[in-house]
Amino acid sequence: MTKHIDEAYRILAANDRGGYTVPTDRLYPFQWNWDSAFVAMGFATYDISRAYRELERLIEGQWATGMIPHIVFHQPSDTYFPGPDVWRTNHSIPTSGITQPPVFGIALRVVHEAALKAGTDNAAARTLALFHAGLRWHRWWYTARDPDGTGLVALLHPWESGSDNSPAWDTALARVPTTTDTAVVRKDTGHVDAAMRPRDEDYRRFIHLVDTYAACGWDPVRQWEKTPFKIAEVQTTGILLKAGEDLEYIAKSLGLTAEAEELSRYNDLTRGALLAQWRPALSRFVSRDLVSGEDIDAPTQAGFIPLLALDLDGDLANAAVAEMKLWSRDMRVAFPTTKPFSESWEPKRYWRGPAWAIINWLLIDGLNRNNQPDMAEALRVSTINAIEAEGFAEYFDPTTGDGCGGLGFSWTAAAYLNLLQTGQA
Repeated sequence: MTKHIDEAYRILAANDRGGYTVPTDRLYPFQWNWDSAFVAMGFATYDISRAYRELERLIEGQWATGMIPHIVFHQPSDTYFPGPDVWRTNHSIPTSGITQPPVFGIALRVVHEAALKAGTDNAAARTLALFHAGLRWHRWWYTARDPDGTGLVALLHPWESGSDNSPAWDTALARVPTTTDTAVVRKDTGHVDAAMRPRDEDYRRFIHLVDTYAACGWDPVRQWEKTPFKIAEVQTTGILLKAGEDLEYIAKSLGLTAEAEELSRYNDLTRGALLAQWRPALSRFVSRDLVSGEDIDAPTQAGFIPLLALDLDGDLANAAVAEMKLWSRDMRVAFPTTKPFSESWEPKRYWRGPAWAIINWLLIDGLNRNNQPDMAEALRVSTINAIEAEGFAEYFDPTTGDGCGGLGFSWTAAAYLNLLQTGQA
């Protein structure tokens, strides 16, 4: 175990680019939003100041609107597409024009509490500055991505989900044209086997959406009107609710009464909306396609992520766990991100089936919250065993245990450090 801990430290050090961490060299050479939040929680287990710095470097890219973009291009690199020239955001620091799941607020509480426990100097001031950035982003979600005040926030691009080519997007993405104003020059398949990556057709649709939003000048109102892809998504909303709870906790601990009350109102609204997305016949939560008005019932991990932020009654929690066990049966590594042997399941292709340490991390927290310690521990052990057998891969084939995608991956290292700590709690 010690050698794996040392390797996790080595990977995080190797991927450090001056206060921020790239996911892995060459394949992802910039700072990614939710990656950095997970990484900050990994750093919080042994280097609290560096954990703060990870989040501070991320918010250097925050927009005046409050959005924290999904990529911050701190330094140039020619090993990734699409770069700043494709995004055309005209931001003071080059960034992408879309966002990612708001793990930031969850990470901030973890770092803040670690700092308090350790008696870290200047912790309150660093937390306060980051809290206000997190609150501005929270407000952005509820205005730009839920203008009707439903409590469910919407995604306008598959990349915003973090689950880029998930089967959950197949129907909605089919509405998006494959024509682009931008030449699609993929770099990812030069670093990783193309069989593990999104297909070329997916990429053309992804870039069509980027072109559409660039033509809107990245104005949220125009994007909302123009987009053919608009999904009220339960994974992102679940993460937002958990982040909202954690930001509310921080606000109370810092004596910010008005801010705590504002966050409480957001949280109450979203809690009710998320619970309404439970489907008993499926034993999971579902997203909604806001263009067609229909449920998205593709069987993906997103259907279980709301456990992270909800306190379900026993029957609902038991039903969700029974379904998760069904998906995990005979898998070498749980938890598959698409239901095994369903029509869209591909155990090695990115978000269409592989198991991811960070998804398991979220699920474990949700299972423990909902008094399901046995399933949580089984998932924790499965994740640790996969990493110790195959190394710090981006993700794992659940049927064979093979490490897939990028190697020496930062958030897998962070997850390992946190999951070991969870087992010692």
